Amino acid sequence: MNIHKFIRTGTAALSAILCAHPMCSAFYYAGHLPDSYYVRHGETLEVCHCIAEVPAKTVSAAKLKLFGIFPVKEVSVQPSEEVMLVPCGQPFGVRMLMDGVMVIGFGEVEARTGGCCPAAAAGIQEGDIITEINHESLTSAQDFREQVSASDGSPLNLTIEREDASIELTLQPEYSLSAKCWQTGIWVRDSTAGIGTMTYYDPSDGSFGGLGHPICDPDTGEIIPLGSGTADSVVISGAVRGQPGIPGQLQGYFSAEPPIGTLDSNQESGIFGHLEEPAGTFPAVPMALKQEITLGEAEILTTVQGSEPRPYSARITAIDYTDETQNMIIEITDETLLACTGGIVQGMSGSPILQNGKLIGAVTHVFVSDPSTGYAIFAESMYHHD
Repeated sequence: MNIHKFIRTGTAALSAILCAHPMCSAFYYAGHLPDSYYVRHGETLEVCHCIAEVPAKTVSAAKLKLFGIFPVKEVSVQPSEEVMLVPCGQPFGVRMLMDGVMVIGFGEVEARTGGCCPAAAAGIQEGDIITEINHESLTSAQDFREQVSASDGSPLNLTIEREDASIELTLQPEYSLSAKCWQTGIWVRDSTAGIGTMTYYDPSDGSFGGLGHPICDPDTGEIIPLGSGTADSVVISGAVRGQPGIPGQLQGYFSAEPPIGTLDSNQESGIFGHLEEPAGTFPAVPMALKQEITLGEAEILTTVQGSEPRPYSARITAIDYTDETQNMIIEITDETLLACTGGIVQGMSGSPILQNGKLIGAVTHVFVSDPSTGYAIFAESMYHHD
């Protein structure tokens, strides 16, 4: 845990340092505060004792000053209307079909000339996304196997997505003496499913956000490219309590009900989509901007039994404005939740965090060494995910 990079505010010691050494503090904040902010129309930007008057323009520059006096840095400011979101906290199922197939490993083909791996020889790498074969879209792992089998040994022209680049490779299948068919020595995956927690529902357009982190392939660690997918109803049947060194997890199952929505994107800040019906049992609340979040008391909404969420007490112990997703450290303080789960467990990712009547973020990861503590992402980062 790189806690040294986290900005800690609100303590008497730091206040004394700021007053005694304002120029040193201004230099510190210049390197640790973000370069851009959203600010509600007519409001002043204030973060970590630094203040800036916001020009009345769509997007503009503003000068942050420590205590309104000592120059810190120039930042980009974008005025924004107040966003009202419904905090959810209920579990939901994710079924994803990839855009193409992902390479998750390699095997050896027992060919006439001996053992070989045609895929590795062609330059294919683990984590590659094969989107086309012979310039035709690839729809599934079954489709891939059928086209390899039908090749009759002819070279296959592959279109591959790798690290945001599209490349073309030629794959020469080999005839397997043991399997008695044409093979490439490649293992691929085309879909995944799992359970997470919904963070918010936007009543203005029916959209939702969840998890607070991307869905990644368990073998490669790569973000899974979403081709299509559904959000489904699930029921939590219980929880395996987390212990130091052993992360716990929620246990549940997909219900037999039809999908509750569709998935639109799988990104660093979470998974997003649209719902068929309004979600959430709590009223809509304002979304907090990152500069409004403070250290101290908060609460999370999560579901550890059944399908209805309930609030639990927590505490924000650190804030990081510079990381894209690991923006806060949150500690669970609710004795009931600690007794049930030990704190944060797998499946709770996306549980919304509230502070001062506003949605400030979502739980994302647990510290394996201390399940009562974990990372969280700003709600602002999830909402402005595009």
